[in-house]
Amino acid sequence: MSASIDLHAYQEPILFLATAGVVVPLFHKLKISPVLGFLGAGALLGPYGLGRFVPENPWMDWLTFTNPEGTSRLAEFGVVFLLFTIGIELSWQRLRILRRQVFGFGTLQVVLCTLALSLFAFKVVDTVTAAAVIGIALALSSTAIVLPVLAEQKRINTVPGRASFSALLFQDLAVAPILFTLAALDTHQPDATMLSFATALFQAALALIVIVGLGRIILRPFFQMVSATKSPELFMAACLLVVLVTSLIAAASGLSMALGAFLAGILLSETEYRRAVDTTIQPFKGLLLGVFFVSVGMSLDVMRFLQAPLTILAVAIFLIAIKSVIIFWLARPFGLNASEAAETGLLLGPGGEFGLVILGVAMTTGLVPTDVGQNLLLVTTLTMAAIPVFARLARRLGRRLELKQPLDPAITVLPPPEEPGRVIIAGYGRVGQLVGDMLQRHRVPYLAIDMDPARVADERKAGKPVYFGDGSHPHFLNVCGIEQARALVITLDTPSAIESVVAAARQERPDLTIVSRARDAKHAAQLYDLGVDDAVPETIEASLQLSEAVLADIGVPMGLVIASIHERRDEFRTILKKNSKKPERTEFRARRTVGK
Repeated sequence: MSASIDLHAYQEPILFLATAGVVVPLFHKLKISPVLGFLGAGALLGPYGLGRFVPENPWMDWLTFTNPEGTSRLAEFGVVFLLFTIGIELSWQRLRILRRQVFGFGTLQVVLCTLALSLFAFKVVDTVTAAAVIGIALALSSTAIVLPVLAEQKRINTVPGRASFSALLFQDLAVAPILFTLAALDTHQPDATMLSFATALFQAALALIVIVGLGRIILRPFFQMVSATKSPELFMAACLLVVLVTSLIAAASGLSMALGAFLAGILLSETEYRRAVDTTIQPFKGLLLGVFFVSVGMSLDVMRFLQAPLTILAVAIFLIAIKSVIIFWLARPFGLNASEAAETGLLLGPGGEFGLVILGVAMTTGLVPTDVGQNLLLVTTLTMAAIPVFARLARRLGRRLELKQPLDPAITVLPPPEEPGRVIIAGYGRVGQLVGDMLQRHRVPYLAIDMDPARVADERKAGKPVYFGDGSHPHFLNVCGIEQARALVITLDTPSAIESVVAAARQERPDLTIVSRARDAKHAAQLYDLGVDDAVPETIEASLQLSEAVLADIGVPMGLVIASIHERRDEFRTILKKNSKKPERTEFRARRTVGK
């Protein structure tokens, strides 16, 4: 007789997987960060959402997360895996380069934000200790949300991304001493003395030495042995073992689990297995981060918010404003310009997950009144939920401030006079640079324009004909000599920017040959509608190159391969033009030819 199965034990994993299956595709289609979807799902399906109705409607228990404590334990590993993968992308050398920002900018950010917020908190709680605890809890930011949002935007390696990461890394380092201090201040634990505080710090330092020392000795031989088996399953198990062991060693010594995993990632970054490990860990990181965001959403008490919505919103806005302003002015001496400092301030302005932990401990130990602490938990969670929105706002604000900044004189040089037969390249990133190199090989004169001042300055120093400007402005295109240009090549990677340049160019030169990069076949058809002569979809072109490579590699004569690839490319072009709504402009080309 088979043993009975407790279906209820599988309820929460099934509910989470169903949530992920709905949230990720839906929000991806809507071009909204899935983080907001997981947060909203946690709020809706948590104990303060549908969970309120479970006592009257027991059947709804299957639609709610009923075990917040168990979920939060699993959710912590989302942050652990996130920090591990970030560590893999770093190295000891890069970490040394960031030390000024980590221990300079990071330290000052925590100290100054804590002082400012503590002064305002003192007016509410009337005790220095409670005010200081509230100040430092609110001064911390969210590693678990800021870094995935930056990764999604591919901005971790930008100046604001590195500054934000440095501050967040210092905050993670500071969590352990903060929690030790709270334990020492706990009136319920009279045995918490300076000796125990010093002992705890010694344990934490010893744990760091153990992780780094053993990691340097063991990790490389260990993965050599595992990879020799050529077993993907064993390699995956080895990756999970390293993450769990290092994080648990750190946790046992009083440090955060995420910090231990981060150190393990840095140690592995110097080995030849870093890419394989990173690829193996990614699925676990994504799922567990989803659990983390759901657990954050579960702590949103909507009813408490409805009791005093204006007050809570005002405190949340005030928190973000105070921190953002302090971080903005603090970032300037560390080499960030106005746009970079503004973006960093808005990313670090909201509260963080460790702030929730500190407030929870402070309420348990009686350092912060429960009513005040509960409201601040809600404020912190609301600001965390708003981080994806603030990240987009920060990027837009940064772009506007970039336009207002005085530019390097080296990049404000006007383009040279019109040169007959010149090709204009709009966008001089990797694709634009390759196009320029090919034109140069065939001795075709060209002029490139780009909106990235740093890139323009670097390319001009290298002797390239690159100029700063916006190709969507008709006047600037005229300055670049569009009237005498032979063709316009658009290599920008943002569909809206591409379409703006096409519209401006067509306004000035209806007969100009325009070749544009396209995201996919659908985008290519839209560009044909706007009037480009050739749209090159990235997906189709990659498929054709793969086909060419495999045919050549298996022995098909190269002449036949090239001919068939060109034929297939022409077929795609014909199909895309047929799908577009505008006819080809052969009459313009003919007129231009006759004129010449």
